Amino acid sequence: MVDVTENEMDNCTFKSDTVLSDVHLYCPNKRHLMVRLNAVGQPVFLSYFKILWNTEDLPSEKHVREAVTEREHQYRRGDELCDQDGNNLKNERELNSEGVEALLDDDGDLDVVRRPRRASDLEAEDLLRDKVYPVILMKGKDDAFEDEEQECACSDVVKIEHTMATPLEDVGKQVWRAAFLLADYILYKRDMFRCCSVLELGGGTGITSIIMGTVAKRVYCTDVGEDLLAMCEQNVALNKHLMEPGRGEVKVKELDWLKDEFCTDPEAPYSWSEEEIADLHEHCTVIMAADVFYDDDLTDALFRMLYRITHNLRHSCTVYLALEKRLNFTLRHMDVTCEAYSHFRNTLNDLENLQDRKIKYTVEPLKLDFCQFLVYERIEQL
Repeated sequence: MVDVTENEMDNCTFKSDTVLSDVHLYCPNKRHLMVRLNAVGQPVFLSYFKILWNTEDLPSEKHVREAVTEREHQYRRGDELCDQDGNNLKNERELNSEGVEALLDDDGDLDVVRRPRRASDLEAEDLLRDKVYPVILMKGKDDAFEDEEQECACSDVVKIEHTMATPLEDVGKQVWRAAFLLADYILYKRDMFRCCSVLELGGGTGITSIIMGTVAKRVYCTDVGEDLLAMCEQNVALNKHLMEPGRGEVKVKELDWLKDEFCTDPEAPYSWSEEEIADLHEHCTVIMAADVFYDDDLTDALFRMLYRITHNLRHSCTVYLALEKRLNFTLRHMDVTCEAYSHFRNTLNDLENLQDRKIKYTVEPLKLDFCQFLVYERIEQL
């Protein structure tokens, strides 16, 4: 939650249907306040996402759950808790009289007492906070952050315009963790995707398609809604510096799962040409979607669209689906459930068991033991 004064915004309200992404709450930047709105009055942010290529920072084939600073990195030596320099932390416990020695309180709950913070700890935190942060965009196309633009116009920084809170129907304008997870997998297996033709369903801000565009030959990034697609197209333009010369074409197109056909109206923005549809059917070997399974009707529509598209492809195709299981307490079950995920799994099973002479679907889960190249919290629900 951000404190906003009266001079900055007359009315700051969150309605009951507001969906707030917590991606940027992990490493927020505290320097800028909002001054720009998009066409429908939503605040627009620009975030820089640094790709961590350094193999020393990312041990090969080791699952890195989150960025680790020196103050967070501790390990055990024998039965003793030590810091990364091998210093015994037991003495620090004994010096603290707040009950650190007993890890449980009187009620049996875990009692966590933080160690005193050193100046070096604060410096390490500042370095971490600079890796991912939302920058508020100014009015107009020429944003007044030229120094930051120059700093981040390099081959290992992805720039994404997005919102941070929207109604449910506009959640595609936010950046979600499953998009980072799929992007990590693409970067980890980039040789496998090299020179592929790819279709993304529900591309949203376009971050996953942009990452795929750094290795693939052509990516069709699709979603629905002119305002969202315009934001996605802007993000593709912002990241032209990541694309290899003569490769990495990302095309932003409309694809409505609730309709049976591609939009081919030449007067409609982001419509398909007959040549593009033919190219998709002729060459596409990879389809991907990230964090699009939150509504049962849309899940059903997506699988119907998958069935129609894969039936028209000339070559066999691999579909990569990434999502976050969101747990909620429901009065109907009087328990914590994840109904959207359960419906997704049931629909996926129906697809795999589909009796079709022309095509067969097989489902295989992927282990999340690949490297993390982007700074975000890789939680267990991904």
